Amino acid sequence: MKTDLIFTKVETDKQIAITAGLANTIWHECFAKLLSPDQIDYMVDKFQSAPAMTRQIRDEGYEYFLVEMPNGAGGHTPGAYVGIQAKDGKLLLSKLYMLDEHRGKGYARDIMAFVEQAGRERGCVGVWLTVNRHNERAIAVYHKTGFELTREQVQDIGGGYVMDDFIFEKSL
Repeated sequence: MKTDLIFTKVETDKQIAITAGLANTIWHECFAKLLSPDQIDYMVDKFQSAPAMTRQIRDEGYEYFLVEMPNGAGGHTPGAYVGIQAKDGKLLLSKLYMLDEHRGKGYARDIMAFVEQAGRERGCVGVWLTVNRHNERAIAVYHKTGFELTREQVQDIGGGYVMDDFIFEKSL
């Protein structure tokens, strides 16, 4: 794993706000070609906003981690985030999002190694995730890091929207 990434557990309101701001930026970068602007706004508000993240952390057993990347000036700035939930012996990788400027540099592999280690530390036997079936870039990363497609899922998320996803899993 690269030693130049810094993983910080998100615990304070300030850290949650930073993560939610990062989520808003990344979602509009990442999903602009896959989802309508209205659906992106709806999903960010429902799943990635500060109130949503606060609820997930405090009430639903989720853990979030800010990932700070080298900024070229000798320091680090938040460039990605991860959301996980250990449940029933498996780790759900609920969120793994990275700013576009950091993609293609090998960081996703390093972040996945962090996630897998988190799963082992929590006694999990595997990691699973959902990914939009049209998000070819993310799907390629999951394949490269040893995940296998296990099923498909269409889930109504309200507001007239659905998530049309593949489910990937990897044994630990």
